[in-house]
Amino acid sequence: MMNDQTLTKLHEMKLNGMAEAYQEQAMNQDFKKMSFEDRFSLLVDLEHSRRKNNRLQRLIKAATFVNSNASVEDIEYHADRRLDKDLILKLASGTYIHNAHNIILKGPTGSGKTFLGTAFGISACRQLYKVKYIRLPELLDELSLAKLSADGSYRRSIKKYTKVDVLVLDEWLLTDLTPEEASMLLEITEARHKVSSTIFCSQIDPSGWHLKLGNETIAEAILDRIIHDSYQILIDGEISMRERHGLEGGF
Repeated sequence: MMNDQTLTKLHEMKLNGMAEAYQEQAMNQDFKKMSFEDRFSLLVDLEHSRRKNNRLQRLIKAATFVNSNASVEDIEYHADRRLDKDLILKLASGTYIHNAHNIILKGPTGSGKTFLGTAFGISACRQLYKVKYIRLPELLDELSLAKLSADGSYRRSIKKYTKVDVLVLDEWLLTDLTPEEASMLLEITEARHKVSSTIFCSQIDPSGWHLKLGNETIAEAILDRIIHDSYQILIDGEISMRERHGLEGGF
């Protein structure tokens, strides 16, 4: 028999998963054959699972992924892509985050860099890390506008991108940067160096980043904080993933 007062109290304490399990046990006679410890364990398990799933959904939403359905399980290992599955699964386990290392995903347009970067980001969310996805042009626009304001929004913006556990920077260095833009990137890479992880999705090999960053001193400082602590993955392929799937995104 279900105690309505107990059910009300569970909802008041926001133990909705436990309340749902309690109602199910009250309606199903088979649960009466179980011991109190086993029944209580089921109540706790459902509440824990519900809260963990809710937290995961909040983390994924806060990350602002373009494709929140990307997953490591859906990566396609066609022979011409020459992807190292063992390395990808190792990275998906989150060891690079624990060690504050970076990932550099490089390859031509349509090769699946965004999908793979997002899949790594969602894997990090599953491990309850805070993740943020943004295209570099959008990040630079945001920081440039914030810098014009006198209300401290620039420092808040910098902090937003330095405090997340994993930062996914898409469209990395597609165009040449101004000295001011390079300086803003240095602030972020300096703050994240050996503290948190960044995933760079770029069409350009790191050997060509120096020219895109412009200012030689700043370029050397940025590259020094990225390259040496990074896993590099070249996403190749005779046929782009967009051609394979006829979509605006790759796998």
